[in-house]
Amino acid sequence: MISEFLPFVSEQSLNHPLSSLLVLVLGILLTYLLANEYIRRSARLDGFPGPRNWPLVGNIPDIKYNASEKYRQWSKIYGDVYQIQLGNVPVVVVNSAESARKIFGQYSQALSSRPVFWTFHKVLSNTAGTTIGTSPFNESLKRRRRGAASALNKPSIATYIDHLDVETRDFIKEGLELGKGGQIGVDPMPMIQRLSLSLALTLNWGTRMGSREDPMFDEITEVEEAISKFRSTTGNLQDYIPILRLNPFSLGSVKAREMRQRRDAYLKRLNDDLDARVKKGVHKPCIQVNVMLNKEAALNKEELTSISLTMLSGGLDTITTLVQWSIALLAQRPDIQAKAIKEIQEHYTTVEPLCDAYDDQKCGYIVALVRECLRYYCVLRLALPRATVKDITFEGKLIPAGSTIYLNAWACNMDPKVWHDAEVFRPERWIEQPDAPLFTYGLGYRMCAGSLLANRELYLTFLRMLNSFEILKDSDVETHPVLGSADPTSLVTMCKHYKVIFKPRNERALREALAADEEKAI
Repeated sequence: MISEFLPFVSEQSLNHPLSSLLVLVLGILLTYLLANEYIRRSARLDGFPGPRNWPLVGNIPDIKYNASEKYRQWSKIYGDVYQIQLGNVPVVVVNSAESARKIFGQYSQALSSRPVFWTFHKVLSNTAGTTIGTSPFNESLKRRRRGAASALNKPSIATYIDHLDVETRDFIKEGLELGKGGQIGVDPMPMIQRLSLSLALTLNWGTRMGSREDPMFDEITEVEEAISKFRSTTGNLQDYIPILRLNPFSLGSVKAREMRQRRDAYLKRLNDDLDARVKKGVHKPCIQVNVMLNKEAALNKEELTSISLTMLSGGLDTITTLVQWSIALLAQRPDIQAKAIKEIQEHYTTVEPLCDAYDDQKCGYIVALVRECLRYYCVLRLALPRATVKDITFEGKLIPAGSTIYLNAWACNMDPKVWHDAEVFRPERWIEQPDAPLFTYGLGYRMCAGSLLANRELYLTFLRMLNSFEILKDSDVETHPVLGSADPTSLVTMCKHYKVIFKPRNERALREALAADEEKAI
């Protein structure tokens, strides 16, 4: 048969070259699809149920929009822990507080790594490196975590209060000036971005972003926002479908390289400026210098930059977006503002609009408000994926080493077994159940290292903002955490832009307090 088939193929190729080429191409594609489908099916984990998925792409079309909410809906069908398939990659999704505690708490060390994604790790991050949160587990990560832990523990945070004081004061000042004393509406997003960016620059490089007119403000915020999208678990098909990586004209790869080059440029500028100040002996204390002078840390330049990128992206991604959502909601909830101002005034009996920057979260209702905003909006709804470094077993089912696991923080925060009214925004729940679990910062070994600093920043921002202003709605915006998402495909769930009126509660006292603080700074 072979002796007859080969001459036939040769003859057809000579007499019908175009049709033969077409048949050959189709044959190769069909062979690839069949082989790839076998690989995909073989990769699935035994014993874990999950939704049916499409050939080649798996469940990617199903979770393109609001992935965390879709995962939560599927958990009602397939259980709290099930598997999906993203292209060739099977993923275990954890959707309840109890299952998260069992898996991420009991097997914390086994879940100490991150999966490597082609677009983010191989294309975007191959020069400046990755943040601590996105790095796979290795010895370098352990060194960086130690360095970050020393810079972000409670004693260290106490030394940053003066920075928090300056940045939150300027935030209040911008609200007063841009809103012309409550006469016009203001989009608070640029104000929040400046606060977060300036604080990150001060803590890491010892330099402020005192004005949004600084050219670096637009550059850094634009690039970091774009980079955040490359961390999306669904937005980069080439991460899950290997054949797409062969495309030399991939728009995703081109954009990633552009963002990498632009980020490298401002990182170099920030690092060079700091090095120059250190040589001249005119630098201010900051994390980069502290770690550089810590001989035990023994971090190289790339590892130092990784710590700084962690602080930069964490502030601009999560804190900024959370405050944006929170202000939108507060403008529609005068009842919450009234409760907050009542308790603030019980702590601060004198006319003191800016409150005490050193107040270590003693105002219980503001603490509860911060925690409820973190729970309800949970801007990083799918905590950064984990990769197992060794086999683990859950309810008798094996999850082998090298598996990818998602913590659906959104679903865990909305768990009806923890809260009977999870869909309701109610700060009082944290006064009633102060020890209830909160999953916004993750869980286990790889949870957010900057949670203490983030809580302190949010507390002081809310405390001063609510005591200085009555926040009034100026434009309509949907504040439901799912329906109000500006980009349902993004890793970080952003609110749509809106305007509010920052109406001073006592304009004269506020202006006097701001002027007094400026005189102290001089």
